[in-house]
Amino acid sequence: MAPGNRRQAFRTNRRLWPHHSHRDSTRKSFYQIRSDRYANNKSALRLDPSDRNIMASNGEQLDLQGVDTIVSRNKQWRISTRKRPILKAGPIDAMNERLGIPVPEMIFGDNLVAIEYIPSGWAIDFNAFDALDRVSKTADGMLQVAYSKEWQRDRQHHHEGIKEVVKPFDWSYSTDFKGRTHSPDAAVVWQPTDQSKDPIRTDLLSRPDPILFYDDVIFYEDELADNGIAISSCKIRVMAERLLLLCRFFLRLDGVIVRVRDTRIYIELASKTVIRQYTAKEESYDVVQSKLQMHRENIPEVLRDANRIAPLLRTVEDTMDKVIIP
Repeated sequence: MAPGNRRQAFRTNRRLWPHHSHRDSTRKSFYQIRSDRYANNKSALRLDPSDRNIMASNGEQLDLQGVDTIVSRNKQWRISTRKRPILKAGPIDAMNERLGIPVPEMIFGDNLVAIEYIPSGWAIDFNAFDALDRVSKTADGMLQVAYSKEWQRDRQHHHEGIKEVVKPFDWSYSTDFKGRTHSPDAAVVWQPTDQSKDPIRTDLLSRPDPILFYDDVIFYEDELADNGIAISSCKIRVMAERLLLLCRFFLRLDGVIVRVRDTRIYIELASKTVIRQYTAKEESYDVVQSKLQMHRENIPEVLRDANRIAPLLRTVEDTMDKVIIP
């Protein structure tokens, strides 16, 4: 990518997704505060925190503690987020047992982002457990680096109450999670599509329309024994006519590899079509570092910013599918 195009990509990413720190999962962002201010604009969208019938994608009623929710003006779509503190020891042990692998250092196991089509009950949600359940639980695909054994010893120390020896698994926590879908109608399934048939309208998303609801939810984070970072998070923003969700896994393993895996959900709220795009990018750490040096970037700063790193990486997978809800 030419330098001018790369700078344009950086600017576009920042317009679509304002930068926020993941460190404080409970802090309201500027855009979340704005959503409260616009909540009374009933010609657009309304916040609906008193609705007791919010459903998760597994069809169960959603625990509303820590939940923010909004309903579209046509009352067809409900968007909900839930943010709670890091899990305590008991729930962590239970999650370890269910997953069959040790969980990351920082695990927000109760956090959730959910989108529901109210008339039919179709829903998709994003959460920590299902993201981690997509991590490889075998040695296949493991990043073979010198300090992987050191990391496993460190993790055994932190979970020494677990009698079982730490099994080989993808200790970088790389996931290709695309969301958990619930459909009461078995005939409503994801169908392949492409950008020419069902585009994600970045031109519309870049317009200065009021952001009526915004949230940035972290699912897990691990510093990989001080050798980088692995983080899974989800951002969602809702305007009067459309919404965009970005679920991102970002991995930087110092001296080895950089990965960005994105799942985007795009919905025109007047329609019954859900568009999903999954893009996986990666590049060797040395190549990324060389590109940053070539363009005289602040390397330590950029290596912490997935938005700025993503345009430097090779696309290794790019797929689109859609659901049309009857």
